Amino acid sequence: MNLNILHSDVQDFIQENLHKDINRILLSKSPFDKVSSRELAEQIDSKRRCEKKLSLWFSTPRIYYPPKLSIEQCSSESAAQFKATLIKGKTLLDLTGGFGVDSYYFAKTKMQVQHSEINAELSLIAAHNAQVLGAGNITFYQGNGLDLVKPERLFDTIFIDPSRRVNAQKVFQLKDCEPDVPGNMNQLLGNCSRLIVKTSPLLDLQAGIKELRNIVSIYIVSVKNDCKELLWIMEPDSPLEAEPEIICKTFHDEEPQYRFKISDERAFQISHFSEPQKFLYEPDVALLKAGCFKLLCRDFGVDKLQLSSHIYTSETLQKSFPGRRFMISGWGEYKTFLKKNPIKKANIISRNFPLGPPEIKKKHRIIDGGDDYLIFTTGPSGQLLTIMCKKV
Repeated sequence: MNLNILHSDVQDFIQENLHKDINRILLSKSPFDKVSSRELAEQIDSKRRCEKKLSLWFSTPRIYYPPKLSIEQCSSESAAQFKATLIKGKTLLDLTGGFGVDSYYFAKTKMQVQHSEINAELSLIAAHNAQVLGAGNITFYQGNGLDLVKPERLFDTIFIDPSRRVNAQKVFQLKDCEPDVPGNMNQLLGNCSRLIVKTSPLLDLQAGIKELRNIVSIYIVSVKNDCKELLWIMEPDSPLEAEPEIICKTFHDEEPQYRFKISDERAFQISHFSEPQKFLYEPDVALLKAGCFKLLCRDFGVDKLQLSSHIYTSETLQKSFPGRRFMISGWGEYKTFLKKNPIKKANIISRNFPLGPPEIKKKHRIIDGGDDYLIFTTGPSGQLLTIMCKKV
């Protein structure tokens, strides 16, 4: 960590060049003796990446930014604020603290937070920024966070975000991540009242359920229809045989959380499928990740077009449906609809359809954009459909 970066003249340079070409800054001679061009370019690039994701950090003077990978891997402010609602007690160990975004919002709840980070420089950066942001109830430990999990030092909540890469390769099993959460379950659950593990949305739910235990609930978090993370809530007193609740948390249009259990989804039978009615619905990606396809019909008063299409319809608008909602202006069989209704500009959605959006656009010479949506899917009798609509 180069403290010279925090000098006022260097900070002014970073702000003045925030929207300049990074490569030109990188290849130009640094105007400062003790700060290299590479360091200037890195600070500018990382700060720029925070503008929408971490607006508090972006707008606060004298924040020190880590390399871009740490910015890419950390939580967004909205996701971190949400995670802070899941913790309990008065003491928390952020075992893989990283850039410190989650720790900061945990600390905002008046908890005593222990931030642990194995990367020495990142630990220093997080400590500096916490001081700048006025988070005085965070203490910092540089080293392996598992060393802090000891019988003589209990935490109310332990939070872990295991590294999703081993030797630069993406992995899909928790046991292959660092730290190895399944291999340390006894140690972790024996030293807290609540264990929260954040994982990539790439992790299969059933695989995670098999690897972990004492799971109370699983949160699937999406931001603007982009699945960001899974949060596994475990408590040592939860019965081993208890089925966890699946909770889909969507940050879009103030939609409420949707809760269900996998056993209920499996047991529920859809009585009928429907052709497009007046309104159409596409579930948020959090629900698609959760595998919740049938219960939506029961809970939101909608009909499914076809078993595998995962597109829903209704005669009256269901405003609480967790996903995108459309008003249908026309529909018909794929082979004839576009011939009768030539469209040159529209947003394309393909669900359970033999062609993807790029192929559809190329074949029918449609360009992206505008207010119109064309949804290509399969109907109740297996027919290929084209549905024209607008968002509501």
